[in-house]
Amino acid sequence: EYKIVYAAPERLASDAFVGMLSRCNVQLVAVDEAHCIAQWGHDFRPDYRRIGALLERLRPPRVLACTATATPEVRREIREQLRLGDRCAEVLRGFARPNLHLSARNVEGVAEARGAVFEALASALGDAAAPRGGAIVYAATRRQTEQWAETLRDRGWNAAAYHAGMAAEERSRVASRFADRSLGLVVATNAFGMGIDRADIRAVVHVQPPASIEAYYQEVGRAGRDDAEALGLLLCSGADVGLRRRLVTTGTDGAAAPPELAAKAWGLFRELLRYLDARTCRHDFILRYFGDEQELLGGCGHCDVCAAIDQAVDQTPEESDVESEATARVVRMALSAVARARQRAGLVAVAEMLRGVDDERTRRFGFTQLSTFGLLRDRSPIWVMDLMRGLLAAGWIDLTPTDHPVPLLTPSGAEAMRATGSLRFALPLERATSRARRAPQGRTASRASGEAGDALAALDAVGRDRFEKLRAHRAQAAKTRGVPAYVVALDRTLIEMARRSPRTRAELLEVFGMGPARVEAYGDGFLEVLGGA
Repeated sequence: EYKIVYAAPERLASDAFVGMLSRCNVQLVAVDEAHCIAQWGHDFRPDYRRIGALLERLRPPRVLACTATATPEVRREIREQLRLGDRCAEVLRGFARPNLHLSARNVEGVAEARGAVFEALASALGDAAAPRGGAIVYAATRRQTEQWAETLRDRGWNAAAYHAGMAAEERSRVASRFADRSLGLVVATNAFGMGIDRADIRAVVHVQPPASIEAYYQEVGRAGRDDAEALGLLLCSGADVGLRRRLVTTGTDGAAAPPELAAKAWGLFRELLRYLDARTCRHDFILRYFGDEQELLGGCGHCDVCAAIDQAVDQTPEESDVESEATARVVRMALSAVARARQRAGLVAVAEMLRGVDDERTRRFGFTQLSTFGLLRDRSPIWVMDLMRGLLAAGWIDLTPTDHPVPLLTPSGAEAMRATGSLRFALPLERATSRARRAPQGRTASRASGEAGDALAALDAVGRDRFEKLRAHRAQAAKTRGVPAYVVALDRTLIEMARRSPRTRAELLEVFGMGPARVEAYGDGFLEVLGGA
């Protein structure tokens, strides 16, 4: 009777249902959220494993498996589990979301986190009384959603909590109000989002980090679906890292998770920590993670890392893997401090030991008597904590899966500590004042605009003429595609094009901000302009 049947994979446990399907001459089986089939992915659901047996039984002429977030390893497992064979075509497209202003920050304490969230929402939505769109704030626990919803309501936002512990009717009411725009802001766990397709979501803020890059990109991708500018802010504190360590070692039933699954989950979270500490364009970091090299932007120009690169013009935009002996000494100092702490205290206390903080706590742990006490006394508390997180992300230290996680040296960390010579590690930058770090779009845009103006003034008459023609072409291309001008190319990119006057696609790829995706979409038009300039 029906042309299309929607079924949850759990339905495949019913022999009667599968038998009925086998009599229906099914012509297409489409699998949505196909990453769930991969045991080593971020959202494994065992019942998805039944789909391969179904396909073998039905042998439909067409099979389609779709997912928004799958690494090369997960894509390989999808093909294997669905038994798709070597002739299956794989289409990889659509990871790039250049209209999202991605930003990530380590925060220390509730006050700093609240300030960052308030500023982000005001920047993206404007006045709380009359916001220009909606927002989702994600937290890791049910209690945090309730607390943040109350905090935001006190601040004047029309906000409600959403989590799996609420009654089904209440969850449905919150989701419906958000969808019909009578509710502007939802504070939720990852239980919220499936089926949410509100186009005017202007911000997705994570007050605590999710479990993986895949989970993060799915959730932040709910912003800006109308292709207009939107903000994605990810916050993380030392306490959040400890919380996630406990979560990955606990199964859904509250018992200890199988060691191999806990190790995999912790590895996925460590990848997210690497994203948090990224020193290259955040969009390009994510595209590389998903193996989507063809969509690399060559620098989006407006994530927080690109903005910082524009502000620090004396630094290279390439990833700053430092191999100097000076860096190696600092890393070994920190690793030695973790080793000598002997799991007596948490990450913050070890950082204070390195900084030479002489107080009741460090004396109680015996840290003031260690040779590592005060080795990094010339560094700020934030810098040392950034360093410790970097060691955690690198896999050189780990946290115990206890109620109060403490750092310990891993085998690879012990090896790095004992080795001689340089280490491949990028030391953190000394962060600016909190106010400067919290300025997202406005200040970075004006700063970048000023620097672009200086670069434009340095062009000769021929270069300025080329720039004006390139800018006119960019405006037309943006209008034709219905996208903001910066998605086509940045001002800085046009200036560099005008100065260098590339003549081939290969030469265009060497221009800042012209990654493969932009060259493929817009390169020929720019080359045509330059050829006649």
